[in-house]
Amino acid sequence: MTRKTPSELLAANPLDLTPYESLYKHFHAHPELSKREKATAERIAAHLAQWDAFEIHTRIGGHGVAGVLRNGPGKTVLLRADMDALPVQEITGLPYASTVMMQDASGAEKPAMHACGHDMHITCLLAAAERLVRMRSDWSGTLIVVFQPDEERGEGARAMVDDGLYDKIPVPDYVFGQHVMRMRAGSVGSRPGTIMAAADSLKITLFGRGGHGSLPHQTVDPVLLAANVVVRLQGIVSREIDPSDLAVVTVGSLQAGQAENVIPDTAELGVDFRSVSVETRDKILAAIKRIVEAECMASGSPRPPVFTPTRNFPPTINDKQVTAELASCFAEHFADRFDADTPRTNVSEDFSILGTSQGRPCSFWFFGGIDPEVWDEADSKDRLHEIAGNHSASFAPAIQPTMKTGMDALCVAALTYLRK
Repeated sequence: MTRKTPSELLAANPLDLTPYESLYKHFHAHPELSKREKATAERIAAHLAQWDAFEIHTRIGGHGVAGVLRNGPGKTVLLRADMDALPVQEITGLPYASTVMMQDASGAEKPAMHACGHDMHITCLLAAAERLVRMRSDWSGTLIVVFQPDEERGEGARAMVDDGLYDKIPVPDYVFGQHVMRMRAGSVGSRPGTIMAAADSLKITLFGRGGHGSLPHQTVDPVLLAANVVVRLQGIVSREIDPSDLAVVTVGSLQAGQAENVIPDTAELGVDFRSVSVETRDKILAAIKRIVEAECMASGSPRPPVFTPTRNFPPTINDKQVTAELASCFAEHFADRFDADTPRTNVSEDFSILGTSQGRPCSFWFFGGIDPEVWDEADSKDRLHEIAGNHSASFAPAIQPTMKTGMDALCVAALTYLRK
C-alpha cells in the first residue's frame, strides 16, 4: 500500500479553526513583553492540557512551555513558536487591538503589542497540536511543541536550553519553526542555507567633558563626537564590505544631554548590525570599534569608550537536505503558493539554538500575513512598500487564510517525518 503524503493526510483530517480565531484575538489583545509572558504561558499550558495527550513542562528558561506527545516508535520532531510582544503602542484600530501597558524586564512602564505576529505563531502551533492529536492513528513517533519566551531580545532559546530543556524532553531529530511576514497571506517561502541574518546590538558610551553651552572651548563635546561617529559608521557597509555580501549597520538611538545650553559629559549610541557570515560579522565589529576609538582620540575624549553588548542572534541556517525534503511536501500541499527559493532576510531569530545546541538539523520558513486583496491591489499600483510590516504599530495580519496556512505548514513539516 502506498504511503499517503502529508497533504493527503491533512485533507482527510480537517480542523475547525473558529475557536482558534477567537483564541488569536485573545492573545492579540493581551500581549506580554519579553520575560513577562506569564499569563500567555499559563493559557498555552491549559490549552494543551485539555487533550490529556501531552506531557507538559512549564517555567523553562523563564516562562517557556514544552509539550511532549509520545505516539509510538519513530522520529522525534520539535515545532516551535515564540510568545513575547514588543513595546509598541498599537494603532491598528482593530476591535481586538491591544491597550495593554505593562512593566518591561527593567521595570519601565511600556505599551505592549504583538507587532511581530507571535500571537499568530502561538495560535497556529496550538491548532497544529490539536490536529495532530486527532490524527494520532495516522502517524508514529514523538511530537514536541515548544513555546519560547523572550525571542525579541534574542535570549529565550538559549535560556530554555541552559535551564535544562533537554533534560525534560527528548532531544529531537528535527527542529522546525516559522514566522508570519509581510507577504501575501496563503503563501509560504523557504530556502536552503542561510535564510535569516545574524544580528548583534551594542550600547556604546562616549565620554566628554561637560560645561556651559556658551563656552564650548572649555569642554569636550560628546554630542559632536557622537554625531561624527554616526556619520563615519555609515561607511562600513558601503566602503568596507564586499558589495556581493549582505550586511547592515544601523544606529537606532543617540542619547545625550537634558538641556539646550548644557554640554553633557556623556553620549550613548545604540548600534545594531546584521550579517550572514562569521567573517563579515567580525569585520563589522572590528570596524565599529576602530572608528569609535579613533573618533574619541580625535576629539580628545578624556576616557576610552565603553562597548556593552546588548543582543546577539545567530544566523538562521536551514539544513539543505531537510529543507529540500520539506520543500517537496510543501510544493505538493501549497502548489504555486510555495516558493522554495525565497529571498534571505536581514531579520534575525534565535530559533536555531534549539537545534544547533544539540547538533540537530533545523529548518525555518516564512508564511504570509497580508490580506490577498490588499496585497494584490498594492502590487498592481507598485505600492507594496506602503504595507505595514513586522514591528510596525500598524501590523495586523489577516486572520485567514494566514492561520490555516501556518497551521498546515507546521502539520506538513511534522508529518513529513512522522507519517507511518
